[in-house]
Amino acid sequence: MTAASAVAGAPPAGPAALTERRKLLIFAIMAFGQFMALLDIQIVAASLNSIQAGLNAGPDEIAWVQTAYLMAEIVMIPLAAFLSQALSTRWLFTLSAGLFTVSSLLCGLAWDINSMIAFRALQGFTGGAMVPLVFATGFAMFEGPKRAAVPAILGMVSTLAPTLGPTVGGLITEYVDWRWLFFMNIVPGVAVTLLFPLLGKVDSASPQMLRRIDWLHVASLAVFLGGLQYVLEEGPRHEWFNDDAVLTAAWVSVVGAVVFFERTFFSTMPVVKLTPFLRPTFAMACVLNLVIGFGLYAATYLTPVYLGRVREFSSLDIGTTVFVTGVAMTVTAPIAARLSTLVDARYVIAVGFSMFAVSLWMFSNITPEWGFWDLFWPQVMRGLAMLLCIVPAVGMALNGVPPEQLRYASGLFNLMRNLGGAIGIAVVNTWLIDFTREHATRLSAAMGEQPDRAAEMIRGLTQMAQQWTPDAARALQTAEAILGRVLGREALTLAFADTYLLMALLFAAALLIVPFAKPAPLQGPPPTEH
Repeated sequence: MTAASAVAGAPPAGPAALTERRKLLIFAIMAFGQFMALLDIQIVAASLNSIQAGLNAGPDEIAWVQTAYLMAEIVMIPLAAFLSQALSTRWLFTLSAGLFTVSSLLCGLAWDINSMIAFRALQGFTGGAMVPLVFATGFAMFEGPKRAAVPAILGMVSTLAPTLGPTVGGLITEYVDWRWLFFMNIVPGVAVTLLFPLLGKVDSASPQMLRRIDWLHVASLAVFLGGLQYVLEEGPRHEWFNDDAVLTAAWVSVVGAVVFFERTFFSTMPVVKLTPFLRPTFAMACVLNLVIGFGLYAATYLTPVYLGRVREFSSLDIGTTVFVTGVAMTVTAPIAARLSTLVDARYVIAVGFSMFAVSLWMFSNITPEWGFWDLFWPQVMRGLAMLLCIVPAVGMALNGVPPEQLRYASGLFNLMRNLGGAIGIAVVNTWLIDFTREHATRLSAAMGEQPDRAAEMIRGLTQMAQQWTPDAARALQTAEAILGRVLGREALTLAFADTYLLMALLFAAALLIVPFAKPAPLQGPPPTEH
């Protein structure tokens, strides 16, 4: 900043010109915006039945309330680096927060499932920019101990928000109304939108970049990632490539990927740069983050599904049961931050992955009767493990990244976590379907091998049913239906156990990557251009 501009009272030109207090305010507001965007991924998870009833939607349509958000968000995350250079972090974040607030209002006012899907896509796309911006800004503004705390804070936000989503959603739906899942964003969203631009410039805008933007690169990115997300979301429900729509989306995604990578390497103004992957540590950290995303989103998804489909818990009961993981995460945050500054981050992440594997192994002993206390310790173990995984991974990925690559590295790193989550949910859904079918066949075969015991069970259930109906034929039908439900519940529970066990093995296998992810030393903030 020149003396003349300082005398004229020009706004701060960058991080070096901001006071520590103002830096902390900027970081806090951005972290809160990120929390809102990530919370809304899973906030509808425990309330889909209520939303389905309120919008008169079909069972296949309601899944798009989550799918639309994820498809749009996963496209915006890698775009945020380019847009923040063109518009500046200050105004991109402000625009993102403002449009996220408006789209949240529209979601709450949705009149049918089609309008809800459109507004959720807008909400995911606009909120997606807030996710990587805070990572890049935090590492650019701070140095020393403050920078060391950034991974812990953002790691907690990144994992706590989607974990708390079902809990918050269940409480709001139970005590207020499902539309307030979206209306609750309005007041904090307006506050963030109004406060953030008043705090000063983090960096400068380069609007001329927008005139030279490679629109084919943008379109191919949207087609590639949007198609991939569609395949991962819809594949398990429609037997993957046996469905024409899923097969078409897969081919379109492949074509989009080919064009995207061609434009990435040969465009004069690429919207996404893959140069951070040239650093082996960054590449290894992204692979680890892919596994972390798999475990975070898949485990967060599986527990409410078990409680809803096997135990038939209400939205409120599901929310209060899964809340345990979030509490455990908050306890681990300062421990993970401190350990990451004292010892090699690889030791911390190895402990985290080991604990996560143990927690999933504990889940693999699940039975149809598990409730709050049965799930308590496995959830505590998973919560304690999660930040020991994500905090050192953030440091590995972003420490030592050259300033000109920091935005792109942040976007790619966050993209890997979301891709891991999308892959995780798709894979565990496929496992659940396949394992349930397999266990149902085995249980039916076992009953066929012992017809006397099966007949005895039917007689006992028929006698019970005759207490409510004198019609012997109807009582027999009721008994057979009850037995079918019991067999289905047992088969589904066994499928959950197998799925958790495979996930535990995945995390144990990921430990093989950890020794090769050598952490980079902490660096100070980049110099400010005058």
